[in-house]
Order: sequence, then structure tokens, then C-alpha cells
Amino acid sequence: MKLLKDFYLQTALTAAPALLGKVLYHQTEEGRVTFGRITETEAYFGESDTACHARSGRTKRTNVLYEEGGIAYIYLCYGIHNLLNVVTGPRDFPQAVLIRAVEGFNGPGRLTRAMKIDRSLNGVSFLSSNRIWIEDDGAKPKFKATKRIGIDYATAEYRNKLWRFVIK
Repeated sequence: MKLLKDFYLQTALTAAPALLGKVLYHQTEEGRVTFGRITETEAYFGESDTACHARSGRTKRTNVLYEEGGIAYIYLCYGIHNLLNVVTGPRDFPQAVLIRAVEGFNGPGRLTRAMKIDRSLNGVSFLSSNRIWIEDDGAKPKFKATKRIGIDYATAEYRNKLWRFVIK
């Protein structure tokens, strides 16, 4: 069953572990459907989170983070990788969950490349889109919380937050 609006209105800190075990779907323009069970996520929470893209406030790039939860935030990393995030929470409080891995594809760039997810989906609704969505089939995996990866630019306080969630 497709995730409902209430799921996306949770904070990123609650939604990130809750997304583990859910199934991400993408239908390409050619009609091919790819999917994968989410196995790793990271939470980014507000302007005070120095690892969050919204740390400098609202910009053209981060505007989608300020929308109500339930839409995709996709950005280009290192000029080569499209990274998929799920915007969560209420409008005007920037937060999102980075989908870091699905079964068979570890790493956020690898999963978007394998599933043919690109920036054309930035701002698209997981609720109403037939191009990208997330379903819950009842899986409740055990997981562990660890420090986030690749955020050396953040302050020590935010580098040390246990906001990365990985299926055991």
C-alpha cells in the first residue's frame, strides 16, 4: 500500500527509521518500473542542523525542503550523482530523509543510477505521482543508528548525531 500523507508529516527523525523496509518505486518515461526495499536512510533536520542544505536558509535550491512533507528533493552531488531525499514534516520547517541504499544498491548515487531517478523528479509528490512512490508491505526490519556519512563540513555536534539508520 502506498504511504499516506500522515506518514510524510512526521519529522525526519521519526520518518528516517520508519522508511527502512519500505519499497521505493520508480516508473521511467519508457514505462519500466524499478523498485527496491529501502535499507539505509539519513535524517536532516532544520536550519540549525549544520549538515542540512537549509543551514543557510531558503534558497532556490533548498526551497523544496520548506514544502509540506511528501515530495522528492533531488540534488546533484559532486557534479555526477543524483541523490534522492524524502521531504517530511510541516511546511516551512526544512527537513528531509536521504535514501542512502536499497537492497542490491549501496550508496545513494548507485541507487538513483540503477533506478534511473534524476532531478526531473525534484519536487514531485510521492502521494500523487505515478512516476515515483513508496509502499509499505508490512516489513519491520531491525536496524541500528549510527553517525551520518560524508558531512565533514558540519559542526562536531551535528557530525556526531546518530541520524543514520541501517538495517541489521
